[in-house]
Amino acid sequence: MAIWTAFTLGIVGSLHCVGMCGPIALALPYQAGSRWATAGNVLLYNTGRILMYALLGLLIGTIGKGLFLAGWQAQFSIAVGIALLLAVFFSVNIEYQLLRIPFMVRFNQWVKVSLGQLLRGSGPGTLFGIGLLNGLLPCGLVYMAIVGALSTGSTLAGSAYMAAFGLGTLPMLLGTALLGQFVNIKWRSYARKLAPVAVAVMAVLLIMRGVNFDIPHGFRFWEAGQDVPMCT
Repeated sequence: MAIWTAFTLGIVGSLHCVGMCGPIALALPYQAGSRWATAGNVLLYNTGRILMYALLGLLIGTIGKGLFLAGWQAQFSIAVGIALLLAVFFSVNIEYQLLRIPFMVRFNQWVKVSLGQLLRGSGPGTLFGIGLLNGLLPCGLVYMAIVGALSTGSTLAGSAYMAAFGLGTLPMLLGTALLGQFVNIKWRSYARKLAPVAVAVMAVLLIMRGVNFDIPHGFRFWEAGQDVPMCT
């Protein structure tokens, strides 16, 4: 999956991000002695958030690499694409369904409790930590980006994909934190209506990638297998 799709997803989904994460961003203790110091605090928070996305990308990209080596990446890409299209067609709330999984419920509760503890603190370290935890909050757009990172089939590419997604969300969230909640309810409503379109586009891209997937000519599974250390 091309990196530009992640950046575009971040930009398009920015209005949704403002509606979901904007209240958190506005409640953070950004204010400092000068405007530049305040801007630095905002960047520190968003740096933590984007770094968490990149770390998630490392993990997801590694899993995707395993799928590639096992020869399942094309089938997985097509299956996920079809599943996303069905979710759009039947108006399935993917985020809600995932949060019904017991593990996700416990993990989400831990994130919220940890965020509450950090919000009582102050200082640069607090803002950075809040940004890190914010990257773990349940979000449909983040889940879509994770699927894209998984389809890259590479650890570093997966990390770059998630980082590009985070950078795409940065301008709108940065502007919201510095200028206030300037995106009105009407625009947020439009953004929610565009969300299924974004899911459908991602689904089509995944299916196209799966159909056109090919193993590079220079890659030989048998030759690579000869280099695996064996116990004697």
